[in-house]
Amino acid sequence: MDQVSDYVRPVFSVVVPIWNETSVIPELYRRVVQIMDSTGETWELICVNDGSVDNSLELLLELHEKDPRVRVLDFARNFGHQIAITAGADFAEGDAVIVMDADLQDPPETILDMIAKWREGYEVVYAVRTERQGETKFKLWTASLFYRLLQRITDVNIPLDTGDFRLMDRRVVLAMRRLREKHRFMRGLSSWVGFRQTGVEYVRAVRYAGETKYPLRKMLRLAIVAITSFSYLPLHLATYVGFGLAFLSLVGILLTVILRLSGNNFFLGQATTLVSVLLLGGVQLIFLGILGEYLGRIYDEVKNRPLYIVSRAYGFVGEPGALLTGPADTTQYSSGAPAAK
Repeated sequence: MDQVSDYVRPVFSVVVPIWNETSVIPELYRRVVQIMDSTGETWELICVNDGSVDNSLELLLELHEKDPRVRVLDFARNFGHQIAITAGADFAEGDAVIVMDADLQDPPETILDMIAKWREGYEVVYAVRTERQGETKFKLWTASLFYRLLQRITDVNIPLDTGDFRLMDRRVVLAMRRLREKHRFMRGLSSWVGFRQTGVEYVRAVRYAGETKYPLRKMLRLAIVAITSFSYLPLHLATYVGFGLAFLSLVGILLTVILRLSGNNFFLGQATTLVSVLLLGGVQLIFLGILGEYLGRIYDEVKNRPLYIVSRAYGFVGEPGALLTGPADTTQYSSGAPAAK
């Protein structure tokens, strides 16, 4: 890996996770360049190739050769969207770090509004969706329900109708680098760290090209990660339901004794017994599953594996060995040039 002798620390870092986005990358680059050049400040575009199996990496490397402000992190395999955002923020060197998706549903033009709020003194500027174009009523309804449920059951004030599209001051990014939990919900973590936060409104556009990278299965998984990362309510619910069922059982026992003593044979037969056993068994299995979710997270944390492994890094300067797993000491990369090709 050669050192980049003419490296200049940027004012802005734009972090974009990439997974099979061949059809989007050229337009993404064009619009980001147009917007960021209009700021009159230095900037870098960090594209995190999250194990793409199409030609995404080749396109990114072509852009890097043409424009050294494009820097590329190539994961050793697919580690997931939230981990890709984490890696980009780990290697970002800007005074402000902007996270956005590659599909252009997050319009780069909104970045200028975020920068304006940042210059006013806000340290986290998140984008609030006032409208979501091209999405089904089912997805709109479930997304709205999820954000409102999450806000009610957690102690962290996670803004409604927001995604990962946001600007974070360098102090916020350095604080978040200390949070190395394996199951990550980045928009929740950026709320948890605090600092001065505000929102800017925007219309979420239709995907520019390609297919959504968040089908229902991944949406449900992200929702589970968010709830289990920021709320103990599912565990509390198990306790509440247990006490409730115990109370109902006690009432049922007393009622059965009274009816049998009075000569009423209402509870004779197996149907009631079978239904009761199946109900209790189902409830027990559900809450065993909830306990398993939390226990699995403890197991992942105890193993202490790195969040990600970078196969190659292009456009950075620094020690090659530091590239493999990101910052073990989360204070590194806090100043000066980042690690790179």
